[in-house]
Amino acid sequence: MNPAASIGPAYRATDSRCAIPPFIMPAMNDPWRAQFDAEVTFQNGGGLQAHEFRLDIPGTDISDEALGALFVRELGLLMVESVRITHKRLLREPHKGTSAASRPESPPPTRQWVELSHVVHHGMVTYPGLPAPELTDHMTREDSRARYAEGATFHIGRISMVSNTGTYLDTPFHRFDGRPDLAALPLSSVADLEGLVIRVQDSRSRSVDLNLLLPFDVRGRAVLLHTGWDRHWGTAQYGVDAPFLTRDAAAWLAEQGAALVGIDSVNIDDMGDKSRPAHTLLLAASIPIVEHLRGLEQLPPQGFRFSAPPVRVQGMGTFPVRAYAVISG
Repeated sequence: MNPAASIGPAYRATDSRCAIPPFIMPAMNDPWRAQFDAEVTFQNGGGLQAHEFRLDIPGTDISDEALGALFVRELGLLMVESVRITHKRLLREPHKGTSAASRPESPPPTRQWVELSHVVHHGMVTYPGLPAPELTDHMTREDSRARYAEGATFHIGRISMVSNTGTYLDTPFHRFDGRPDLAALPLSSVADLEGLVIRVQDSRSRSVDLNLLLPFDVRGRAVLLHTGWDRHWGTAQYGVDAPFLTRDAAAWLAEQGAALVGIDSVNIDDMGDKSRPAHTLLLAASIPIVEHLRGLEQLPPQGFRFSAPPVRVQGMGTFPVRAYAVISG
């Protein structure tokens, strides 16, 4: 009786090369198969036995552990705790071409991940007049030495900041009492959205008006306004005469059913207009707003997915996000 071949924590057979060392992938010019008995135990109770099971293998040096992993993957077994392999025989015969070992793997799709958020750091200024974040240590690595075993050190940081820091998202609660806050915001409204970039960085006007939006189909999309103003981030100019979305343009985006609106400027509204019409119209229509984006020039006009999920905080309407886009193909 061979000892049980443990294959580690539970996993799904669809996981790419799950728990299978790379050296056991098959050598097609030297085909071998294994015949064996297997006894499987499951983490949630029960078991499974197989008698004289045959499986394509890469060669004669395969271990019981690797053979057990191939067996689990071949059958698609879930919640496996251990596999005991017994009566193993190696047979030199052609592969059947149906096992996980010999099945050709499809190449992963080509995807490009694009960062669209500013880095949050101590003392940075996001919005003129709002305090900068303060980053300190709650527990240093040196302090942690007394808490843990020798050689195990940890760092725990502390941050004090207003919620309008860095690249952040506005929920309806930011503008309207009683409307969804960060905790109630549907994840579907801020993640994996079809993206659209509207480029206005060469405009002679600060205002992003309706006429600039009319050519575009915005329904169900994350509409990202590329003004190019992020080039002034971290300077005094960033908060002066910045580009903004007009009232008419915001009303049209709401009417047309935009899913989210983002901008790479200091505010989606004209900072001189205290009524904040863009915030009012978009958030009234439950359209989240992302401000202080960066790097929109990296994106194509369309053909990407946009995400900017915030932390789920109850009773708060804005919070920093790690906005990003995924370009496929």
